[in-house]
Amino acid sequence: MRNIVLFGPPGAGKGTQSELIVKAFNLIHLSTGDLLRSEIKDQTQLGLEAKSLMDAGKLVPDNVVIGMIRNKIEANKNAAGFIFDGFPRTPEQAQALDTLLEEHNEAISAMISMEVEDAELIARLLERGKLSGRVDDQNEEVIGNRLSVYKEQTEVVKDFYLKQNKTKTVNGLGTIEEVFGRIKALISQA
Repeated sequence: MRNIVLFGPPGAGKGTQSELIVKAFNLIHLSTGDLLRSEIKDQTQLGLEAKSLMDAGKLVPDNVVIGMIRNKIEANKNAAGFIFDGFPRTPEQAQALDTLLEEHNEAISAMISMEVEDAELIARLLERGKLSGRVDDQNEEVIGNRLSVYKEQTEVVKDFYLKQNKTKTVNGLGTIEEVFGRIKALISQA
């Protein structure tokens, strides 16, 4: 089984590349946002717990998110693998994911870190904001704050996988096809 963490700051192109990776390697896409919405829609126990927390303006704790990921893995035991998009965001989440995968005799094959300079990220997000209407992508100050939070709180996950010799960096600049070609080569080696 091939299990990939696709990693990078907001605007790096993770969503776009995830779709291509899923098709090329027949992986199951695990986006924590999608999982949360699905569990809430299906009114599962975890979904109801997450909804009550979100309605109260609280973050969904790691154990609930890991539970949702566990459900998805167990529902797809014959999958060729998974691509984790938007998770893990902290070293603690990365450790919890490793523990969960170990319970299924699996591991992360590689963490692909998409590298893009801040000026390009800001330009991409502002453009996405115009096209999608996403409010959080329309204000340069808000975007700057999101990038700062990423650097301060999330970027350390690279070190977690670096210690396991699983971090692979890829230049996120170029056409969608060029970037995908670089990612595909890295995944093929994982």
